[in-house]
Amino acid sequence: MLRLERLRADHADALLAFERENREYFARSIPDRGDAYFAEFAARHRALLDEQDAGVCHFHVVLDGDGELTGRVNLVDVEAGAAELGYRIGERAAGRGTATAAVREVCRLAATAYRLSALTAITTLDNGASQTVLLRNGFTAAEDISIGGRPGVRYRRRLAATH
Repeated sequence: MLRLERLRADHADALLAFERENREYFARSIPDRGDAYFAEFAARHRALLDEQDAGVCHFHVVLDGDGELTGRVNLVDVEAGAAELGYRIGERAAGRGTATAAVREVCRLAATAYRLSALTAITTLDNGASQTVLLRNGFTAAEDISIGGRPGVRYRRRLAATH
């Protein structure tokens, strides 16, 4: 069982520990955040909360049944009823359906709580696990792109209006 919590100031320590623990794991499939990300984490975390308060992003941590932070799932660049989905699931939770469930839940929140009508997401062609998560959650390939010089795909999903 997992749950999403909207990002808060008190998530900072657990989130930083999660990012440090999974840095090498993430770097295998997506560009590394770089040393500055970790050195300036506190300021970056405050900036994310400011963006969230302004309504331009919706950040979430993914917690497992024991309340341990196992990932993050975010909706960024909210504009005109659409946003871009991004997510990271830690190595210890990989391959257990966590990403699929977290994306499913954020899609539900996007339609209901945030009243969005469409989402996009990108992934590299060599990240088959991410492609599978997106396809299982109703995303369809929309266009070929380049991500940090690597071939990738942009996916789209329309969200059902709920009232």
